[in-house]
Amino acid sequence: MRPRYLILLVAASALALAAVVLAAQRAHHEASRLGDGGAVPASRFQGAELPPGVRAPSFSLRDQDGRTVTARGLIGRPVVVTFLYTHCKQTCPITAQQVKGALDDLRHPVQAIAISVDPPKDTPASARRFLARAGLTGRMHFLLGSRRQLEPVWRGFAIAPQLPQREHQARVELLDARGMQRIGFPAQQATPERLVHDLRALGAT
Repeated sequence: MRPRYLILLVAASALALAAVVLAAQRAHHEASRLGDGGAVPASRFQGAELPPGVRAPSFSLRDQDGRTVTARGLIGRPVVVTFLYTHCKQTCPITAQQVKGALDDLRHPVQAIAISVDPPKDTPASARRFLARAGLTGRMHFLLGSRRQLEPVWRGFAIAPQLPQREHQARVELLDARGMQRIGFPAQQATPERLVHDLRALGAT
């Protein structure tokens, strides 16, 4: 065999051996990372986990009854946050019913707030009517304000508000007891059962 071919053969064999060793090392590392079962550990939440360390935006807004609600005042237990407008005919009433179903299934009350996405059409009177139709009177704060007051809150939750040519982002978020944004659900995925599961995982009972 010519020396040149012998050198190429040895080099190819060495590369193949290195590839095998590297693959084995990666497989061992992956198995160690995933645990003995070798399967990706399931999340304890059914909604989408938000990046760690995302605090809910600071706000001080009045609800449908003129009471002031602040972000700081929500700290201490999990909170359901959703984004609604009072003259909505489809998505918002359904979302409100999903939240109501979750509140009904929990043994102890959980704070729930809806943040207006369509000022100035959302008024105290229209918010009270909306909550009454949804069976959430006394169970949910519908937070109202001017566009200037609400825009920082929308940005903090990464929500696009209602516009004449665009439907708002319909989403439900769960905050933990420290006021951190933890779980997000597209409205169509926020069933009472899934909300209850994740609220309990955050400490609600």
